[in-house]
Amino acid sequence: MCRGTVNPGWQQQRGSSGLNTEKTELIANWETLQRIFIRPENDAARTVLVKYMEQILFGLHDFLKAHVGITREASLEALSEQFKESRMGWHPDKKLADVIRGVIETIAPHAVNVASPYFVGHMTSAIPFFMVHLQTIVAALNQNPVKLETSKVVSILERQILAKIHRMIYRRDDGFYDTHIQNPDSTLGVFVADGTVANLTALWVARNTFFSPKEGFEGVEAEGMAAACQAFGYDRCVILVSRLGHYSLRKAGGVLGIGNANVIPIDADSQNRLDLRHLKSTIRALNGDARKTKILAVVGVAGTTETGTVDPLPEIARICRDNAIHFHADAAWGGPTLMSRKYSGLLKGIEQADSVTIDGHKQFYMPMGCGMIYFRDPHMADAIAYHAAYVIRPGSVDLGIRSLEGSRAANSLILGSALEVMGAGGYALLIDHGIDTARAFAEEIRRRPLFELMSPPRLNILTYRLFPEPLRHACETGDPRTRKAALEQADQINILVQRLQREAGNSFVSRTTLKRPGHEDAAVLRAVIMNPLTDIRILREILDEQEEIYRNHPEG
Repeated sequence: MCRGTVNPGWQQQRGSSGLNTEKTELIANWETLQRIFIRPENDAARTVLVKYMEQILFGLHDFLKAHVGITREASLEALSEQFKESRMGWHPDKKLADVIRGVIETIAPHAVNVASPYFVGHMTSAIPFFMVHLQTIVAALNQNPVKLETSKVVSILERQILAKIHRMIYRRDDGFYDTHIQNPDSTLGVFVADGTVANLTALWVARNTFFSPKEGFEGVEAEGMAAACQAFGYDRCVILVSRLGHYSLRKAGGVLGIGNANVIPIDADSQNRLDLRHLKSTIRALNGDARKTKILAVVGVAGTTETGTVDPLPEIARICRDNAIHFHADAAWGGPTLMSRKYSGLLKGIEQADSVTIDGHKQFYMPMGCGMIYFRDPHMADAIAYHAAYVIRPGSVDLGIRSLEGSRAANSLILGSALEVMGAGGYALLIDHGIDTARAFAEEIRRRPLFELMSPPRLNILTYRLFPEPLRHACETGDPRTRKAALEQADQINILVQRLQREAGNSFVSRTTLKRPGHEDAAVLRAVIMNPLTDIRILREILDEQEEIYRNHPEG
């Protein structure tokens, strides 16, 4: 950026003859900084920006198909060699037009086209094209809903959107929402960065609610976990969650001073759901342990990351109620299923949870990253309230009083607008398509002799593996040593097929190690069906490709 009469942002450099040469140099100065701060630096930059933004805004999926591979083959080592410069230039390196062109031509081809209907490996998928418009508006407004002075009406809107999702979960009556929707003393929910922060917030509230201030003790938030346990007569506190629970819960244990070793895994049953018998026996053992233990929370998962299964939420709720334990439902993935009239019953019991996590950037199809945490009791979040002199003052209506984050984007504006554009019925169609297609995919897998379905879809996630008949026969009839060797070979086949399919760049499924009670751990392929353009024809093509890879590499 520099002073220039012909081409603003460029300064003509003169050669030794004193004549103008074609060599130019970008220089940072105040005049051109002000110019580029408020508009494109010149017509060339505007032309390039309009060219690409028009494609993105009005033909998003065609743009991604043209410019982004699914997983275009390029080694991380080779790519990393291009990004080893650590010095920050004092002067600008490029004009805006060159930067935009460079992102499209050199960065995008090596990104991952998560919008492709052939990308069925992770909980990241296509977004509706209008989400880019909404995201652009949110960025342009640059509101911070945590503070009323930096958002005003956006904070009011956020309370309304929180009430709508709260009502989807808890289904309270009109009087309840009339009382709490715009009441600054009530917290129906909080927008956060993602499901990890939402789970952390839920357990933060559970911890502070139990270890609350009393005579001679100012509360765990003030005095810490050691003093809290001493004040209440406990040696430790623990959190119980299925072995298939998200690792963010262990993170929360570490951050909250509980210790991630005290986030205790509960076995999953044959359907990959939290085993109620093991939960009950664990609670009995902890209650009777000589080492005094407070069970702070039990987490039920509504849509496990690996298998998409839903824990028995009504039974968990009853157990928690009988034992005075906080019941948290991690519905980061499955929460929007509540909008489906066909499948909402799969989440029965979630309305009894004390707190519920939902991710906006998963099945609400929002851009990264948006999480939400909801509370059955609108005053429960008072346990994490903070105040400051210059903002979130006592008595203020700032949403940041009961929030971990001090600044965040106005994602509520995106979600609220999306609900108006699509309606709950539109989202229900997406949910129904994902579950219906996953079930059709499971039937296709069952029909193919080379494959074995490992976890049937409860929602829209399933796992399966290539399991050739000779290896299957060896497992069924061989001695333990033969069986072990056959299973190890099956693992290697699936690891290789998944890697080669990813590197080929035509399609993508992910891989995990499935841990099943009474069975050996198994390397499996994992499919997540959420893209509305993914259909059974495409899924058959993916299986065909896996079969072809196996025929070329039968030994793994």
